[in-house]
Amino acid sequence: MDRSKVIFGNEMSDSAYRRAVKTKNNFIRKYGDDSHREYHLSAVPAPAIGDILNTRQLVLSPETDVEFGKKSVIIGNIRMGFGHYRISMAIASAAKAMGYEPYWFDLHSFGNTTCGKIIAGQNELYSLGSRLSQQIPLFNKLIWEPINSEGFRKLTYNCSDQKTAELMVPVFRDLPKDIPYIATHVWPSQAAVHAGLTNVVNAIPDNWPMALHLSEGAIHTVQTPSAYLGYRALRGMDKKRILKPMPRASIAYTGHYIDHELVSNIEADCEKRKERAHNGAKRWLMSVGGAGAQKEIFVSIIRKLLPEIRKGEAVLFVNVGDHRNVWDQLIAEIPQMREIVTTHFDDFDETRAFAEDAYNNDISGIHAFCHSDIFAAVYSTNLLMRCSDVLITKPSELAFYPIPKLMIKRVGGHEAWGAIRAAEIGDGTYEVTTPEETCAMLDLIQRNGDIIDMMCRNILAAHKVGIYKGAYRAVKLAVNGKPSRNR
Repeated sequence: MDRSKVIFGNEMSDSAYRRAVKTKNNFIRKYGDDSHREYHLSAVPAPAIGDILNTRQLVLSPETDVEFGKKSVIIGNIRMGFGHYRISMAIASAAKAMGYEPYWFDLHSFGNTTCGKIIAGQNELYSLGSRLSQQIPLFNKLIWEPINSEGFRKLTYNCSDQKTAELMVPVFRDLPKDIPYIATHVWPSQAAVHAGLTNVVNAIPDNWPMALHLSEGAIHTVQTPSAYLGYRALRGMDKKRILKPMPRASIAYTGHYIDHELVSNIEADCEKRKERAHNGAKRWLMSVGGAGAQKEIFVSIIRKLLPEIRKGEAVLFVNVGDHRNVWDQLIAEIPQMREIVTTHFDDFDETRAFAEDAYNNDISGIHAFCHSDIFAAVYSTNLLMRCSDVLITKPSELAFYPIPKLMIKRVGGHEAWGAIRAAEIGDGTYEVTTPEETCAMLDLIQRNGDIIDMMCRNILAAHKVGIYKGAYRAVKLAVNGKPSRNR
């Protein structure tokens, strides 16, 4: 079946199909075609999360050196920023809690394959676009926002991606066709379907329906009711016609993809936040994106909090992931914070110990976190969430997490709907778009404990109806093979 010609019963035009073929051929000319090569896999403990989440990473090997069992679950992903890794960790955490054995299958990590080269090249382009969008307002308005909200929304975009995903099949040859497989980016999902895997779940990250995320042949999971309707109807994915909808069996509303460690401790964590909101220093966690965008906003936040931190009324955690240069830029911009900064760099065991100690004990000052290992870089935010009161983040994958959130300016139009979801549930603010508005909202929360109180009550209410249990449900779908109902 050629999945680029007909998408959920909707025929693509000859010109759209020709463009898709041309795109694939361009990638072949640039990166080669290894369709006839034999790739094999072995399994090694995943860095940082290997012990915590009982997760093994699949790596290329001269010969097959891994045996999958009845409890094995494959998590197909790529590194593109931190978001898709973070969702993968949530899936791995849920799978472990449910008694399964997660295997980490990162297409981006297979650097010498055609597949790995394509993804690396596209990731570089996306990171560049993210940075430019924050530095050049006209580029953001005329190019980046339209691409991320409407360009990726078009069905023709999926037509092209499906054709390109055919080049990613070779690395799948060692995977059993019927093994439960959950993808946290559409390329690993499309490639798995092309490779003949039969129990594929495509965990869609965004709350704004885009054809970019379609992977016909997989079960699509979404985190919100509005996303369910938008994807089911393929809303707005072709401006010239009303499209045939997705079949019911192809999509399921699961709720938010959240780690078991966070979901199982929601009540206790919220109680500590409510207590600190009135009787202690408020703890702010700032997660800096992989592209290092939005520096102006981060600088404004730190400057605004400095007086409160010096008085012992606020604490700031800054996780720059694996981007040491971003921290160097921040400290150069605000040298006066050096005297109250404690760094936690490239020692994940120490970071874990710090987070555990901070959960029950008083802390002060600014704490900066940076880990060159991507697994440690991403999971550090998860560890710090439990001992934090407010997460400062753009409205991307973190918009769905059960912690009070201050939503700063988005990077790409599709992210706007993450903030809308948080505002509707009441576990986060609406999107604040300027440094001035961000600092005003920060000041409102810092000086009034009732904001954190309200968000915690809303988190508990959402938890009671299962909104944060999407990761468990995605695993069940992969294991059972089809959705029995919408949720």
